[in-house]
Amino acid sequence: MTAYDPNFARPHGRLLGWLGLGSRQAAKQPNSNDSACEPERRSSLQQRQVGDIGAFLGIHKLPVSAQTLLIGWNYLTGADNQVVRTIDRQLQQRLPLTAEWLEEALGGSNADDITQLAELMKRLESSIDEFAKTSHDAHSATSQYHSALEQHVGELEQVTKAGEVISELATIAKVMMRRTRDIEKQMLRSEAQTRALRRRLDEARRSAEEDHLTGLPNRRAFEVLFEESYRAARASAEVICVAFCDIDHFKKINDTHGHEAGDRVLKLVADSLALISNDSCHVARHGGEEFVMLFCGQKLEEALAKLDALREALAERRLVNRANDQPFGQVTFSAGIADVFACGDPRTALRAADTALYRAKLNGRNRIELATKEDCAPPQLDAAA
Repeated sequence: MTAYDPNFARPHGRLLGWLGLGSRQAAKQPNSNDSACEPERRSSLQQRQVGDIGAFLGIHKLPVSAQTLLIGWNYLTGADNQVVRTIDRQLQQRLPLTAEWLEEALGGSNADDITQLAELMKRLESSIDEFAKTSHDAHSATSQYHSALEQHVGELEQVTKAGEVISELATIAKVMMRRTRDIEKQMLRSEAQTRALRRRLDEARRSAEEDHLTGLPNRRAFEVLFEESYRAARASAEVICVAFCDIDHFKKINDTHGHEAGDRVLKLVADSLALISNDSCHVARHGGEEFVMLFCGQKLEEALAKLDALREALAERRLVNRANDQPFGQVTFSAGIADVFACGDPRTALRAADTALYRAKLNGRNRIELATKEDCAPPQLDAAA
């Protein structure tokens, strides 16, 4: 058995079987009379968890580091759905898990990083707004003060019998006028710099949230939008659905026509999905040939009908590679859709939609499957783990 044997794919049942460590009897369930043993039992459980993570790293010949330990924990416990899905796909394709691949595939999958970046951008934008207002107010006040000084100096210069005192006041006022004019110019420059900073912030946000190939929002932007939409839907008691879409046989397209042609196919599918995008339907590129869609205020059947009509329209097209006039043939996608509140929370709904997508692939591709109650059930871990 190799380190990337498909039997290592994560099951819904026992944990140690796919680890290749044999079976263990389920740990005895605690009862009210065992409270005195609880600290010892908890310590034993933690030791087993650490051992299982170590076995995972050893089987796949992964170095022991903070990143691999965290990935092992997230995968074995199901704490991070993206980690589970990505590693499962790799194992199902009989491909090895390496430190380099994990860094590339999972390096940016931390949802906390996404949230922190969004909060940082908001705070920075708020600071720029506050500075812009302060700068504008200061500029206006300086300009008004300069005008008032200018008027008073003119009045002083018209007094011919004022003597030396008035003359000195006039001289001082002229100096103050020159200084306020300099300050006004500096404030004008500050306002211009603030506007430039805002433009750069907008560009940075677009760069951080946009997929450069397709022009769609990327997974980072989708995670933030999904969380915000989930809270809004929960507050208003509205339905919300999420779908995963994956281009069928995309690897074959790349192998046959090259990656540049594959990129054009990705752009085509992205443009097709974007046709139904509006204020209540959002589409993003989740990674690779996979897209994710959010249907707000639309029931599962309505979301299915919209997406299925789009799937049929794309499947009816016959595409040709303009670079060499070779036909692409039929380009299709498979999808899985889940009702978020039927699954309980966004993370579970994403996992259920992905499970439904995988079922659509197994059932022949070019089809859409609805997530079932079983798909929404939390993953079952071995009791000893």
